[in-house]
Amino acid sequence: MRVSKEQAETNRTSLLQAAGRLFNEKGFDGVGVAEVAKEARLTHGALYAHFPSKDALAAESFSDGIAHRLVAMRGLKLTFEGYLDAMFSTRHRDNLANGCPMTASASEISRQGPALATSFAQAFEETAAVLEESIEGDLSASEKRHLAISALAAQIGAIAVARAVAKVDPSLSKEVLRAVRETVTPAPPAKEKKTGRSRHPHPTRSERTSS
Repeated sequence: MRVSKEQAETNRTSLLQAAGRLFNEKGFDGVGVAEVAKEARLTHGALYAHFPSKDALAAESFSDGIAHRLVAMRGLKLTFEGYLDAMFSTRHRDNLANGCPMTASASEISRQGPALATSFAQAFEETAAVLEESIEGDLSASEKRHLAISALAAQIGAIAVARAVAKVDPSLSKEVLRAVRETVTPAPPAKEKKTGRSRHPHPTRSERTSS
């Protein structure tokens, strides 16, 4: 039985969403295509009709998850501090299935294929760009980029550690988030140095001789 174009697109979306949830929860190596198909309530054949391999499915589901997050981030139009508060929150820590794919998969990417690594690099650049756009103040473009990259990388690491210890030491988990969050703040603008000639407290030799 031939599937309509609309149904095929619906099936594809279901597979991407199911894969995204499962990969976030269990990791890429912990999930097989059979489990993804079952989660999406589809057959193996339906899955392979859209994705030639598990690697292709992983890369596309990762990119799809990031795309939705970027749309949501831009829609919020938060300040840089607002983004940081959301990124380092316990809510983000606990939202594993629907959380940031980068946070869930960073430690695995180096063991996966080049397609997924490419998707990760692009996602990192695009997310950092959104953060960079939200930074206000008299920072240069390179300083804003440096701050955005630092914040994003710090968040990925902090969330990973906070999740790892959350069940056995909830206090430490929260402390990790707070401590790292506090280190990621824009540097205050440098104070302008006062210029101009300072008055000499005593008359100079020429002043004494001329008087």
